[in-house]
Amino acid sequence: METKEIYEKWCAQADRDPDLLIELAAMKADPEKIRDAFYCDLEFGTGGLRGVIGAGTNRMNIYTVARASAGLAEYLLRRYGKDASVVIGYDSRIKSELFAKTAASVFAARGVEVSLWDRLNPVPTVSFAVRYLGKKAGVMITASHNPSKYNGYKVYGEDGCQITQDAAEEIYGEIQKRNVFEDVRFYGDAEERKTEGEEQKAEADDLMSGEDDLLKGADDLLSGSGDLLSAPGFEEADRDGKIRYIGEEVLAAFLETVRKESVLFGEEIDRNVSIVYSPLNGTGRIPVTRILRETGYTNVTVVREQEMPDGHFPTCPYPNPEIREAMALGIQYAEMNGADLLLATDPDCDRVGIAVKEPENNEYVLLSGNETGLLLLDYLCSQRKKHGRMPAHPVMVKTIVTMDLAEKIAEDYGVETVNVLTGFKYVGETIGRLEREGRAEDYIFGFEESYGYLSGTYVRDKDAVDAAFLICEMFCFYKTRGISLPEKLGEIYQRYGYCRNTLHSYAFEGEAGFGIMQEIMRSFRNGKAETGEEQNAWKLPASERRFGGKRILSVLDYRRGIDGLPKSDVLKFLLEDSTSLVIRPSGTEPKLKVYISVTADTRAEAERTEADIVRDVEDIVKNGRGSNRERKNVGR
Repeated sequence: METKEIYEKWCAQADRDPDLLIELAAMKADPEKIRDAFYCDLEFGTGGLRGVIGAGTNRMNIYTVARASAGLAEYLLRRYGKDASVVIGYDSRIKSELFAKTAASVFAARGVEVSLWDRLNPVPTVSFAVRYLGKKAGVMITASHNPSKYNGYKVYGEDGCQITQDAAEEIYGEIQKRNVFEDVRFYGDAEERKTEGEEQKAEADDLMSGEDDLLKGADDLLSGSGDLLSAPGFEEADRDGKIRYIGEEVLAAFLETVRKESVLFGEEIDRNVSIVYSPLNGTGRIPVTRILRETGYTNVTVVREQEMPDGHFPTCPYPNPEIREAMALGIQYAEMNGADLLLATDPDCDRVGIAVKEPENNEYVLLSGNETGLLLLDYLCSQRKKHGRMPAHPVMVKTIVTMDLAEKIAEDYGVETVNVLTGFKYVGETIGRLEREGRAEDYIFGFEESYGYLSGTYVRDKDAVDAAFLICEMFCFYKTRGISLPEKLGEIYQRYGYCRNTLHSYAFEGEAGFGIMQEIMRSFRNGKAETGEEQNAWKLPASERRFGGKRILSVLDYRRGIDGLPKSDVLKFLLEDSTSLVIRPSGTEPKLKVYISVTADTRAEAERTEADIVRDVEDIVKNGRGSNRERKNVGR
């Protein structure tokens, strides 16, 4: 079906959310907007759905959420029959609660048992609730740290881990079978809902007639002003007892489980430190402040402007603790309060960033995800070893783009390192494998450079509540002994060698962006297209190819499947002098990501080498039209 036909079908039938009719009318005179909204379906993969909120098949709205839920419901019913059940949670984003209740209505209509969190909640609590309550699946409505215009639909299996590729393909197959208007039912719908009856058509015609009001409504769309009071069929399902609610009991169990991740083992620490915390207008406020208060941290100041849930993220358009702009207000609070430690969690509270004072100048410095991960790894290992709590065959899991220095630390403590593909789901899958082998207790830590950490097996996703709790414990442990975190990090570098890691992102927006990224990846793959035709991207024989003057020793192409890992569009170049370069398209954003890891005797030398590598990388990337470069330190 042509894009225009699909658009017209939506204009006639998408009558259950006034916001959508307003937006559909507003784009009537803009073919490009229509094409972008309808040229494809939102892709469903192991991460579920993620997209811009709005009208269209390529957008997040009640219809795309309902269609995905119908496909997942069919998968669960076929797999589990009458035992099919699902946990649903949601964050503070625009329309998150609406989408959660939409999913609940569709699951209830199909006879899937629904357990819905009675409040907005962090991602890890959905994984926890699936396992704790013994349910068969979980759905979290979130787009993590993306800008406010995004939302998403994240799916977990019965083990609390994100779904496997096989499961995703099976669910996607069920989704594809369904026409969103004809084959998807909300609770209380008749088997065949007549969407084009006279009454609905008249209402749609009325809405489509007032051009000025519609354009204003389109401008207000993402303000939430036109939000539905409830999802179609949800209130009826609730009245009929089809919705079970998850509340304090499960939250308390989750927090108690996190508390048990402490590795003090009876040692005393001084918790009288000044902490500034920001939930970045997300879900972390209650669980993070509560666990800190209950474990003795009484001097915690919450950033007022970022305290309450607000999906518009008014103080930081990109609420990602990886970037300085998101941490800026927190740093101001830290300076005003003379705080010892700043913590910030992203909106769904699965990532945490920190800032601490440099001893030399008393200025606040942001620690990268790699640096915080190294500190936590060393702290957990040293405490376990000191108190005789290290398992016989301990395992640490990290992603292939995370600092390789972690392997040296792990090896020094006798800990096996398992490298996995980018994405914390692979850490969760490794925990699952260990559990099936009767070795769950061997897992001691997992982390990724993008500020995700997990010290236990109670969930199968990164957990910023756990990470914030352990960071505060670690900070106080070293402070009690007169050591700052930057000083401890310096000790680690002195012992194992200095390592600099940086992440460079190149954005490619719009429909053409995906094709451009594929083109660039082909250029990096020895300059050959899929057909084998030379692209002359390198202009050098293989033996002379270098990045930043460093000779390429080997190339790992994970698209072929390496070390038993699933196939993935990732390239890793191993260079001279323990230096490496990883290139991959982002799985959640229209970006190409380049990770550079440089080992050197000094920081200055590492910075020079990194700059040289970036120059050579950009010679290839520049062939991609319209890219916007971002740079983030993921290791100082």
